Amino acid sequence: MKKYLGIELGSTRIKSVLIGEDFQALAVGSHTWENQLADGIWTYSMDAVFQGLADSYKDMAKQYQAAHGEVLTGINGIGISAMMHGYLPLDKDGVPVAAFRTWRNTNTADAAHALSEQFQFNIPLRWSIAHVYQAILNEEAHVQDIDHLTTLAGYVHYKLTGEKVLGIGDASGMFPIDSKTKQYDMNMAVCFDTLVKDSALNKNIIDLLPSIKVAGEEAGLLTDAGALLLDPSGALKAGVPLCPPEGDAGTGMVATHSVAAHTGNLSCGTSIFAMLVLEQSLSARYPQIDMVTTPAGLPVAMVHCNNGSSDLDAWVKLMHETVQLFNPQTSLTDIYNNLYHAALSGDADAGGLTAVNYLSGEHNTGFEAGRPLFVQSPYSNLTLGNFMRAHLYAAVATLRLGMDVLMVKEGVQIDKIYGHGGFFTVKGVAQQLFAGALNVPIAVMDTAGEGGAWGIALLAAFMCQDAANLDAFLDEAVFKDDAGSLIMPKAEDVKGYHAFIERYQKALLVERAAVDNL
Repeated sequence: MKKYLGIELGSTRIKSVLIGEDFQALAVGSHTWENQLADGIWTYSMDAVFQGLADSYKDMAKQYQAAHGEVLTGINGIGISAMMHGYLPLDKDGVPVAAFRTWRNTNTADAAHALSEQFQFNIPLRWSIAHVYQAILNEEAHVQDIDHLTTLAGYVHYKLTGEKVLGIGDASGMFPIDSKTKQYDMNMAVCFDTLVKDSALNKNIIDLLPSIKVAGEEAGLLTDAGALLLDPSGALKAGVPLCPPEGDAGTGMVATHSVAAHTGNLSCGTSIFAMLVLEQSLSARYPQIDMVTTPAGLPVAMVHCNNGSSDLDAWVKLMHETVQLFNPQTSLTDIYNNLYHAALSGDADAGGLTAVNYLSGEHNTGFEAGRPLFVQSPYSNLTLGNFMRAHLYAAVATLRLGMDVLMVKEGVQIDKIYGHGGFFTVKGVAQQLFAGALNVPIAVMDTAGEGGAWGIALLAAFMCQDAANLDAFLDEAVFKDDAGSLIMPKAEDVKGYHAFIERYQKALLVERAAVDNL
């Protein structure tokens, strides 16, 4: 039986999913981790990256052996995915010359603004090109040592294969892509080189960036050293082909069959983002909208927000700690299930309660840092259901503001959006509330909880198939019997969320005061 492995390094979990010829999971492993705020930078250490990678693989391999009665030694294809964007500069020996800076950092405002004006193209704060230009503006000493720029997925792939390549979807979060050539935009590259010609940077930007690969292409073979990084036990055999490494946005599109025009998907975890595959370009450039691509290279409008479920997760864990004082046997899973369902009993407008979920900065609303808030008035209806609904509503609020640009200003038509990621594992709750918040039908597939790790496993499988194109492969082989469960927005939720989002926008003035003074 052929087997394909997908590993995704997400914000809170490193997940390994092994699938078979029917594209269903044979075994799943995971490793929990958290970013650190070190010297004002959100980061993960490289030791944590590779320890977590091996731990996740070990957990998956152990499950495989228990279920199938054999040690996992041979795999037919592997794919690596990770959180997009950020900054990972390497020297000529492939060693990082600065701490990895994740997508969560918002200290690149000057660079992003300057590049957006120079390129006449929106450059988000978290993009790699904004990070490297900010390092140049700051005259950081490591700039002169940069020989290669990559993402977290690209770096892990490099350590496994020795190849400095990147899938086009992840590459589109490093530097703008020309959708016609499916390569970096050369005019913008020349513009950037002119802009930094007197800096300490020693190479043209094109020579610093990874080579681009599209879905279906082979992107290197697992080396002996790479096999030991994944599986220190030595059981895993080298020589496995790897597909192009991709970002979590691209793998989310694959996992929800959202790679064709008129399709879209929504992912909510530590961050939250929506991806809409466009039929045509937008009429203007908007700071809330990123233009990226599918793993096959089609243009995508992306609304990405730094803050998703982190504040909500902190409240749930606090309630779990409280409940354990009375019943130590209560699991965190039970707490999530019960509290999420409690939100459905809340008032449509969350009873006048307001939460702002900014644990970190939020570029879409102009915040360089965050202070989570919960606000009630003397007229609010403070119940558990309303409390939970307010925090679930808050998780999607900044995304809603960005989606309004596409749906109202640009008139983009959305038939439905596929939800995926851990937020949707509590069946029906976030799906129902988000449908009302965005006023769009939300579909969730049974595979939604596997998310991007399953998506990159599918890309590894696609590389090994004789399929015409990615959309046809997904349509005819993977999703032919799975249309997902669809929930329509309720009129009362749409109206209630309208009241909530008006309060939320006013509460951002309070958020500003909190950031400035606390």
